[in-house]
Amino acid sequence: MTARAFISGCKGLALSADERAFFSDAEPWGLILFGRNIEGHEQIRALCADFRDVVGRDDAPVLIDQEGGRVQRIRPPLCEAHPPAARYGALYAAEPASGLEAARLGAELLARELSAIGITVDCLPVLDLPADGMTQAIGDRAYADEADAVAALGRAVIEGALAGGVLPVIKHMPGHGRATVDSHYQLPRVAADRATLEASDFRPFKALADAPLGMTGHIVFEAIDPDRPGTLSPVVIEEIIRGHIGFDGLLMTDDLSMKALSGGVGASAAAALVAGCDVALHCNGDMGEMQQVAAAAPRLEGRSAERAARALSRLAPLGEVDMAALASARDRLLSGAVA
Repeated sequence: MTARAFISGCKGLALSADERAFFSDAEPWGLILFGRNIEGHEQIRALCADFRDVVGRDDAPVLIDQEGGRVQRIRPPLCEAHPPAARYGALYAAEPASGLEAARLGAELLARELSAIGITVDCLPVLDLPADGMTQAIGDRAYADEADAVAALGRAVIEGALAGGVLPVIKHMPGHGRATVDSHYQLPRVAADRATLEASDFRPFKALADAPLGMTGHIVFEAIDPDRPGTLSPVVIEEIIRGHIGFDGLLMTDDLSMKALSGGVGASAAAALVAGCDVALHCNGDMGEMQQVAAAAPRLEGRSAERAARALSRLAPLGEVDMAALASARDRLLSGAVA
Protein backbone atom coordinates (compact mmCIF):
# COMPACT_ATOMS: atom_id res chain seq x y z
CA MET A 1 0.00 0.00 0.00
CA THR A 2 1.46 3.39 -1.05
CA ALA A 3 1.02 6.24 1.37
CA ARG A 4 0.02 9.78 0.47
CA ALA A 5 2.42 12.68 0.95
CA PHE A 6 1.07 14.12 4.19
CA ILE A 7 1.16 13.71 7.96
CA SER A 8 -1.95 14.40 9.99
CA GLY A 9 -2.98 15.03 13.56
CA CYS A 10 -6.07 13.73 15.32
CA LYS A 11 -8.41 15.26 17.88
CA GLY A 12 -8.38 13.09 20.98
CA LEU A 13 -7.12 10.12 22.94
CA ALA A 14 -8.43 7.59 20.41
CA LEU A 15 -9.36 7.73 16.76
CA SER A 16 -13.00 8.60 16.17
CA ALA A 17 -15.09 6.71 13.64
CA ASP A 18 -14.77 9.65 11.25
CA GLU A 19 -10.99 9.76 11.68
CA ARG A 20 -10.68 6.04 11.11
CA ALA A 21 -12.69 6.31 7.89
CA PHE A 22 -10.66 9.33 6.77
CA PHE A 23 -7.27 7.72 7.46
CA SER A 24 -8.33 4.49 5.78
CA ASP A 25 -9.33 6.37 2.64
CA ALA A 26 -6.68 9.12 2.57
CA GLU A 27 -3.71 6.92 3.68
CA PRO A 28 -1.44 9.58 5.22
CA TRP A 29 2.24 8.72 5.57
CA GLY A 30 2.18 9.41 9.28
CA LEU A 31 0.39 10.66 12.38
CA ILE A 32 1.60 13.39 14.77
CA LEU A 33 0.62 13.52 18.44
CA PHE A 34 0.15 16.48 20.78
CA GLY A 35 -0.76 16.94 24.43
CA ARG A 36 -4.45 16.50 23.60
CA ASN A 37 -3.63 12.93 22.50
CA ILE A 38 -1.79 11.94 25.68
CA GLU A 39 -3.24 10.25 28.78
CA GLY A 40 -1.21 7.14 29.57
CA HIS A 41 1.26 4.61 28.19
CA GLU A 42 -1.29 1.98 27.18
CA GLN A 43 -3.56 4.62 25.66
CA ILE A 44 -0.68 5.96 23.52
CA ARG A 45 0.33 2.46 22.42
CA ALA A 46 -3.28 1.72 21.47
CA LEU A 47 -3.61 4.96 19.50
CA CYS A 48 -0.38 4.31 17.57
CA ALA A 49 -1.38 0.70 16.86
CA ASP A 50 -4.88 1.71 15.75
CA PHE A 51 -3.51 4.27 13.30
CA ARG A 52 -1.13 1.72 11.80
CA ASP A 53 -3.91 -0.83 11.54
CA VAL A 54 -6.22 1.64 9.80
CA VAL A 55 -3.65 2.71 7.20
CA GLY A 56 -2.43 -0.87 6.74
CA ARG A 57 1.29 -0.22 7.32
CA ASP A 58 3.10 -1.58 10.35
CA ASP A 59 5.92 0.90 9.79
CA ALA A 60 3.71 3.99 9.43
CA PRO A 61 5.57 6.66 11.42
CA VAL A 62 4.06 8.28 14.50
CA LEU A 63 5.66 11.63 15.32
CA ILE A 64 5.81 13.92 18.32
CA ASP A 65 7.57 17.13 19.41
CA GLN A 66 9.44 15.88 22.46
CA GLU A 67 12.44 18.16 22.74
CA GLY A 68 12.57 18.65 26.50
CA GLY A 69 12.01 21.86 28.41
CA ARG A 70 8.90 23.76 27.37
CA VAL A 71 8.36 21.68 24.23
CA GLN A 72 7.55 18.29 25.72
CA ARG A 73 4.15 16.82 24.80
CA ILE A 74 4.49 13.86 27.16
CA ARG A 75 5.26 15.03 30.68
CA PRO A 76 5.90 13.54 34.11
CA PRO A 77 4.81 11.23 35.57
CA LEU A 78 4.53 9.48 32.20
CA CYS A 79 8.16 10.21 31.36
CA GLU A 80 11.29 12.02 32.52
CA ALA A 81 11.30 15.80 32.89
CA HIS A 82 13.85 16.40 30.15
CA PRO A 83 16.02 19.55 30.16
CA PRO A 84 15.88 22.10 27.35
CA ALA A 85 18.55 22.10 24.68
CA ALA A 86 20.28 25.12 26.19
CA ARG A 87 21.24 23.07 29.27
CA TYR A 88 23.36 20.81 27.10
CA GLY A 89 24.81 23.83 25.38
CA ALA A 90 25.86 25.38 28.68
CA LEU A 91 27.66 22.20 29.69
CA TYR A 92 29.30 21.97 26.26
CA ALA A 93 30.61 25.54 26.64
CA ALA A 94 32.31 24.55 29.91
CA GLU A 95 33.29 20.95 29.10
CA PRO A 96 32.74 20.01 25.43
CA ALA A 97 33.16 16.25 25.84
CA SER A 98 30.74 16.15 28.77
CA GLY A 99 28.22 18.29 26.90
CA LEU A 100 28.25 15.98 23.89
CA GLU A 101 27.92 12.85 26.01
CA ALA A 102 25.10 14.34 28.06
CA ALA A 103 23.24 15.35 24.89
CA ARG A 104 23.67 11.89 23.40
CA LEU A 105 22.52 10.14 26.58
CA GLY A 106 19.61 12.52 26.98
CA ALA A 107 18.43 11.92 23.43
CA GLU A 108 18.72 8.14 23.80
CA LEU A 109 16.76 8.23 27.05
CA LEU A 110 14.06 10.35 25.49
CA ALA A 111 13.93 8.14 22.39
CA ARG A 112 13.64 4.92 24.36
CA GLU A 113 10.72 6.36 26.31
CA LEU A 114 9.00 7.12 23.00
CA SER A 115 9.83 3.90 21.17
CA ALA A 116 8.49 1.86 24.11
CA ILE A 117 5.02 3.32 23.52
CA GLY A 118 4.96 3.12 19.73
CA ILE A 119 6.27 6.55 18.72
CA THR A 120 8.99 6.32 16.07
CA VAL A 121 9.82 9.92 15.09
CA ASP A 122 10.82 12.79 17.36
CA CYS A 123 10.95 16.29 15.89
CA LEU A 124 14.38 17.26 17.23
CA PRO A 125 17.12 18.52 17.20
CA VAL A 126 16.45 22.24 16.75
CA LEU A 127 19.44 23.49 14.76
CA ASP A 128 18.38 27.13 14.67
CA LEU A 129 21.07 29.65 15.57
CA PRO A 130 19.53 32.34 17.81
CA ALA A 131 20.36 35.99 17.23
CA ASP A 132 20.13 38.78 19.78
CA GLY A 133 16.78 40.54 20.03
CA MET A 134 14.83 37.89 18.14
CA THR A 135 11.63 36.08 19.08
CA GLN A 136 11.71 33.68 22.01
CA ALA A 137 9.83 31.11 19.91
CA ILE A 138 13.21 29.38 19.76
CA GLY A 139 14.91 30.67 22.92
CA ASP A 140 16.25 27.83 25.09
CA ARG A 141 15.20 25.30 22.47
CA ALA A 142 18.48 26.22 20.75
CA TYR A 143 21.62 24.39 21.85
CA ALA A 144 23.98 27.33 21.49
CA ASP A 145 24.53 30.61 19.65
CA GLU A 146 27.58 29.42 17.70
CA ALA A 147 27.20 27.28 14.58
CA ASP A 148 29.88 24.69 15.28
CA ALA A 149 28.56 24.08 18.80
CA VAL A 150 25.00 23.66 17.51
CA ALA A 151 26.24 21.21 14.86
CA ALA A 152 28.26 19.16 17.35
CA LEU A 153 25.42 18.93 19.86
CA GLY A 154 22.91 18.24 17.11
CA ARG A 155 25.07 15.35 15.88
CA ALA A 156 25.15 13.90 19.41
CA VAL A 157 21.37 14.16 19.66
CA ILE A 158 20.86 12.47 16.29
CA GLU A 159 23.13 9.60 17.36
CA GLY A 160 21.30 9.24 20.67
CA ALA A 161 17.86 9.31 19.07
CA LEU A 162 18.81 6.62 16.56
CA ALA A 163 20.37 4.51 19.32
CA GLY A 164 17.07 4.78 21.18
CA GLY A 165 14.97 3.58 18.25
CA VAL A 166 13.54 6.90 17.07
CA LEU A 167 14.13 8.92 13.90
CA PRO A 168 15.23 12.53 14.49
CA VAL A 169 14.04 15.52 12.45
CA ILE A 170 16.40 18.46 11.98
CA LYS A 171 14.53 21.76 12.14
CA HIS A 172 13.68 24.46 11.11
CA MET A 173 15.39 24.43 7.73
CA PRO A 174 17.23 26.47 6.65
CA GLY A 175 17.16 28.44 9.95
CA HIS A 176 14.63 30.19 12.19
CA GLY A 177 16.98 31.94 14.62
CA ARG A 178 16.72 35.43 13.08
CA ALA A 179 12.93 35.55 13.20
CA THR A 180 11.63 38.65 14.98
CA VAL A 181 8.10 37.23 15.28
CA ASP A 182 6.74 33.78 16.13
CA SER A 183 5.70 31.89 12.99
CA HIS A 184 2.87 30.26 14.94
CA TYR A 185 1.17 33.67 14.72
CA GLN A 186 2.91 35.82 12.08
CA LEU A 187 5.16 35.44 9.06
CA PRO A 188 8.79 36.28 9.94
CA ARG A 189 11.01 38.06 7.45
CA VAL A 190 14.82 37.96 7.54
CA ALA A 191 16.80 40.72 5.86
CA ALA A 192 20.31 39.24 6.31
CA ASP A 193 22.28 38.78 3.10
CA ARG A 194 22.98 35.34 1.71
CA ALA A 195 26.69 35.38 2.54
CA THR A 196 25.89 36.05 6.20
CA LEU A 197 23.29 33.28 6.28
CA GLU A 198 25.64 30.79 4.66
CA ALA A 199 28.39 31.67 7.13
CA SER A 200 26.14 31.22 10.17
CA ASP A 201 22.49 30.13 10.12
CA PHE A 202 22.80 27.49 7.40
CA ARG A 203 26.00 25.91 8.75
CA PRO A 204 24.52 23.53 11.37
CA PHE A 205 22.12 22.15 8.77
CA LYS A 206 24.91 21.68 6.26
CA ALA A 207 26.99 19.83 8.86
CA LEU A 208 24.07 17.47 9.56
CA ALA A 209 22.77 17.12 6.00
CA ASP A 210 22.87 13.32 6.32
CA ALA A 211 19.97 13.35 8.81
CA PRO A 212 17.05 11.10 7.77
CA LEU A 213 14.33 13.74 8.12
CA GLY A 214 14.12 17.52 8.01
CA MET A 215 11.44 20.16 8.63
CA THR A 216 11.12 23.52 6.91
CA GLY A 217 10.53 26.86 8.60
CA HIS A 218 7.78 29.29 7.64
CA ILE A 219 10.11 32.25 7.21
CA VAL A 220 10.91 34.64 4.34
CA PHE A 221 14.59 35.10 3.47
CA GLU A 222 14.51 38.36 1.53
CA ALA A 223 17.94 37.85 -0.03
CA ILE A 224 16.88 34.48 -1.48
CA ASP A 225 13.13 34.68 -2.18
CA PRO A 226 11.48 37.89 -0.99
CA ASP A 227 8.01 36.77 -2.01
CA ARG A 228 7.57 33.32 -0.44
CA PRO A 229 8.33 31.68 2.93
CA GLY A 230 10.85 28.87 2.77
CA THR A 231 8.19 26.17 3.07
CA LEU A 232 6.55 27.37 -0.15
CA SER A 233 9.67 28.52 -2.02
CA PRO A 234 11.24 26.35 -4.73
CA VAL A 235 14.22 28.71 -4.61
CA VAL A 236 14.84 28.14 -0.88
CA ILE A 237 14.25 24.40 -1.16
CA GLU A 238 16.20 23.70 -4.32
CA GLU A 239 19.02 26.26 -4.07
CA ILE A 240 19.52 26.27 -0.31
CA ILE A 241 18.14 23.14 1.38
CA ARG A 242 18.85 20.66 -1.40
CA GLY A 243 21.69 22.63 -3.00
CA HIS A 244 23.91 24.62 -0.63
CA ILE A 245 23.05 22.56 2.47
CA GLY A 246 23.02 19.29 0.52
CA PHE A 247 20.11 17.70 2.41
CA ASP A 248 18.65 14.69 0.58
CA GLY A 249 16.55 13.24 3.37
CA LEU A 250 12.77 13.39 3.52
CA LEU A 251 11.70 17.02 3.87
CA MET A 252 8.43 17.79 5.64
CA THR A 253 6.80 21.16 6.12
CA ASP A 254 6.31 22.74 9.49
CA ASP A 255 2.67 22.70 10.56
CA LEU A 256 0.55 24.13 7.74
CA SER A 257 -2.09 25.37 10.19
CA MET A 258 0.35 27.94 11.67
CA LYS A 259 -0.68 31.56 11.13
CA ALA A 260 2.52 32.43 9.24
CA LEU A 261 0.92 30.94 6.13
CA SER A 262 -2.15 32.42 4.48
CA GLY A 263 -4.53 31.26 1.79
CA GLY A 264 -5.81 28.01 3.30
CA VAL A 265 -4.12 24.77 4.26
CA GLY A 266 -4.99 22.98 1.03
CA ALA A 267 -3.39 25.68 -1.09
CA SER A 268 -0.36 25.76 1.22
CA ALA A 269 0.03 21.98 1.02
CA ALA A 270 -0.12 22.04 -2.77
CA ALA A 271 2.37 24.91 -2.99
CA ALA A 272 4.79 23.27 -0.55
CA LEU A 273 4.76 19.98 -2.42
CA VAL A 274 5.26 21.72 -5.78
CA ALA A 275 8.10 23.73 -4.23
CA GLY A 276 9.96 20.53 -3.35
CA CYS A 277 8.81 19.38 0.07
CA ASP A 278 8.25 15.63 0.16
CA VAL A 279 5.48 15.60 2.77
CA ALA A 280 2.97 18.15 4.07
CA LEU A 281 2.49 18.31 7.85
CA HIS A 282 -0.89 19.32 9.30
CA CYS A 283 -1.29 19.13 13.05
CA ASN A 284 -4.48 20.57 14.54
CA GLY A 285 -6.82 17.63 13.91
CA ASP A 286 -9.52 19.74 12.23
CA MET A 287 -11.30 17.33 9.89
CA GLY A 288 -12.20 19.93 7.28
CA GLU A 289 -8.60 21.08 7.04
CA MET A 290 -7.33 17.48 7.05
CA GLN A 291 -9.50 16.77 4.03
CA GLN A 292 -8.11 19.82 2.21
CA VAL A 293 -4.52 18.71 2.83
CA ALA A 294 -5.31 15.15 1.76
CA ALA A 295 -6.88 16.40 -1.47
CA ALA A 296 -3.68 18.30 -2.29
CA ALA A 297 -1.31 15.43 -1.44
CA PRO A 298 -0.33 12.97 -4.17
CA ARG A 299 0.93 9.45 -3.60
CA LEU A 300 4.48 9.24 -2.32
CA GLU A 301 6.40 8.31 -5.47
CA GLY A 302 9.82 8.71 -7.05
CA ARG A 303 12.52 10.49 -5.02
CA SER A 304 10.10 11.28 -2.21
CA ALA A 305 9.19 7.61 -1.79
CA GLU A 306 12.88 6.69 -1.86
CA ARG A 307 13.64 9.24 0.84
CA ALA A 308 10.78 7.98 3.00
CA ALA A 309 11.93 4.37 2.66
CA ARG A 310 15.54 5.30 3.34
CA ALA A 311 14.54 7.16 6.50
CA LEU A 312 12.47 4.28 7.85
CA SER A 313 15.28 1.84 7.10
CA ARG A 314 17.42 3.61 9.72
CA LEU A 315 15.19 2.35 12.54
CA ALA A 316 17.02 -0.58 14.11
CA PRO A 317 15.88 -3.17 16.68
CA LEU A 318 16.68 -2.12 20.24
CA GLY A 319 18.59 -4.04 22.84
CA GLU A 320 17.85 -3.85 26.55
CA VAL A 321 19.21 -0.97 28.59
CA ASP A 322 18.94 0.14 32.20
CA MET A 323 16.87 3.33 31.85
CA ALA A 324 17.60 4.44 35.41
CA ALA A 325 21.33 4.10 34.80
CA LEU A 326 21.02 6.02 31.53
CA ALA A 327 19.19 8.86 33.29
CA SER A 328 21.67 8.84 36.16
CA ALA A 329 24.65 9.10 33.80
CA ARG A 330 23.08 12.05 31.99
CA ASP A 331 22.16 13.80 35.24
CA ARG A 332 25.65 13.38 36.68
CA LEU A 333 27.10 15.09 33.66
CA LEU A 334 24.54 17.90 33.76
CA SER A 335 25.24 18.49 37.43
CA GLY A 336 28.88 19.04 36.55
CA ALA A 337 30.25 15.78 38.02
CA VAL A 338 32.12 14.12 35.18
CA ALA A 339 31.79 10.34 35.46
